[in-house]
Amino acid sequence: MQVYEVATFYTMFNRAKVGKYFIQLCGTTPCMACGSEEIKRTITEHIGIKNGETTPDNLFTLLEVECLGACVNAPMVQVNDDFYECLTPETTRQLLDHLREKGPMPLTKYGSLCLNGQYSCEGPLGKTSLFGEPTGLDKYSREFPQNVNPADVMEEMYN
Repeated sequence: MQVYEVATFYTMFNRAKVGKYFIQLCGTTPCMACGSEEIKRTITEHIGIKNGETTPDNLFTLLEVECLGACVNAPMVQVNDDFYECLTPETTRQLLDHLREKGPMPLTKYGSLCLNGQYSCEGPLGKTSLFGEPTGLDKYSREFPQNVNPADVMEEMYN
């Protein structure tokens, strides 16, 4: 029972066979606010399956999951181990067609691919904050001497 509880709680454990391309659609609040419901609708209409289903040719499986940790580039999907971010209905269809015809799209050196032309999680307007080193870090980033007494550190933190 304990193994079953773990296997049914975590979405990384599949108790049934999944398709060649396991599409995990993030449905958490940031992705939902940025259009994940529209992306889900696009996927279901384009490949003809609903959440939790696999295509008859075993090519695609769709599963809506909780946070995949790419909120800054929402909405996004994870296909097998790869992240495809900043999705629109059009780029979602392009991704699905590419997977069907040629396989996974090449990723950036960061291990993901923003489908709106961005190179990473930097916004489409480029860097908008922290153009230089943050100020005031010296108070928080000093080097501690070796053999620090944790009680002394705690005392200093509270005074």
